[in-house]
Amino acid sequence: MNPGMKTGLETGLKTNLSGSKIGRRSPGHVLSRWLAAVILSLLPVGVAATACLLDIQSASAQNFGKRTIQGKVFDGDDPAGGATIFLKNLKTRDIKSYTSTPDGAFRFAQVGMVDDYEVWAEKGKKKSATKTVSSFDSRKEMDIDLKLK
Repeated sequence: MNPGMKTGLETGLKTNLSGSKIGRRSPGHVLSRWLAAVILSLLPVGVAATACLLDIQSASAQNFGKRTIQGKVFDGDDPAGGATIFLKNLKTRDIKSYTSTPDGAFRFAQVGMVDDYEVWAEKGKKKSATKTVSSFDSRKEMDIDLKLK
């Protein structure tokens, strides 16, 4: 503290040797500084809330849901009942299989949308072309027809 300064006991404001008060602030100035401090203290909360909203939107855009892959297997123009349909996860290399119904229908439910898959059918010595299901495809239900050759 400056030796020419003393603190007023009644107000806590600094005074000079002549007794005039120094550093006196108007009530408007005190209010604006208080308001600025409150806004700055809430700023991280606002930034965090905005970040959470952006994360929610980006999460929904990333297709974390499930899809259904279904279709029919044909041998020429006729439905191929009893064909085995394979669903291969290209990331994990897991393979699921399903035997088609007498009308050639198949269905894989609860297929993750974050991985790519291959689908093909086999019956006897015949095999269909392999079809790819991309994680970039946002359809919840995919209809795929497979033709045995």
